[in-house]
Amino acid sequence: MELFEAIHGRRSIRKYKKEPLAKEVMEKIVEAGRWAASARGEYPWRFVVITEPGRLKELAGIVGNNGRFIADAGAAIIVTTTDSKYYIEDGCAAAQNILLAAYGLGVGTCWVAGDKKDYAEAVLRFAGSNPKNKLICIISCGIPDEKPAKEKPPLAEVMFWEKIVQ
Repeated sequence: MELFEAIHGRRSIRKYKKEPLAKEVMEKIVEAGRWAASARGEYPWRFVVITEPGRLKELAGIVGNNGRFIADAGAAIIVTTTDSKYYIEDGCAAAQNILLAAYGLGVGTCWVAGDKKDYAEAVLRFAGSNPKNKLICIISCGIPDEKPAKEKPPLAEVMFWEKIVQ
């Protein structure tokens, strides 16, 4: 798949077919996260892949309404980082690479917020992470069972030359 096709085509998927995801596919997806840009070359991220149905249901319960669809996903990737100066930037860069790689491999995803959420500590414990680490997000993954169509604002509404013009 061509890069801009992936950028333009990726959408948040919250309905999945009851099909498992191959370990090799998940490894390729996470590998894309590993290759993200990182401030000062720190590479602070850690990725925990959950595939066991009971654990996916448990994770969905921890997150609550924001991520109840995780229970029906084929997998979830918990994106964490060490507590570094640029943890949010580095973690988000890795997460975006994961979203695009997944789409390119035919896997639907949805980013579930993590940083500063009331469930962040519980998710870190669930993942076996150091409690000093930061939860960037949880990414549900699965074979899409929906095709959401959402238009983006036109470029002229979001891009400005030299300064923002209201």
